[in-house]
Amino acid sequence: MDKDKSIDHQLRATWQAVAKMYNEQAAKHDSTMATAFVLLNIDVDNGTPSTSLGPLMGMEPTSLSRILKTMEDKGAISREKNPDDGRSVIIKLTNYGIEMRKISKGHVFQFNNKIIDSVTDQDLESFFKVTSTINKLIADKKIYENNQEAV
Repeated sequence: MDKDKSIDHQLRATWQAVAKMYNEQAAKHDSTMATAFVLLNIDVDNGTPSTSLGPLMGMEPTSLSRILKTMEDKGAISREKNPDDGRSVIIKLTNYGIEMRKISKGHVFQFNNKIIDSVTDQDLESFFKVTSTINKLIADKKIYENNQEAV
């Protein structure tokens, strides 16, 4: 199969291009795409339990811990004891973190708006339908359900 016609190649190549683009924008603010992703997933008003962040973002605990440490060192977040569970911590945005979150959100909106302006509604609907189908097939373990060996 020609790699340009391979679905996984197109997904991977596109995601790598998007990640590079976001990292270039984040670098202008002394940040990273991963940090921006964390900022966007922290509840602005109430904070978010640290134990909820990893699963929410599909991130491994060690990677998340490293990012949270960097964010805390830069003053973007603070950690507070969870009043409902003394064993866990709530991650809260500082004023600086809220500002950085606004910048991150602006970049996401700009990206989405540029794509929406550049494709038809039908193409966008098809894109979401295809990606939803891929995610459902994977979640339902339908891709390799017969334990077929790769050739």
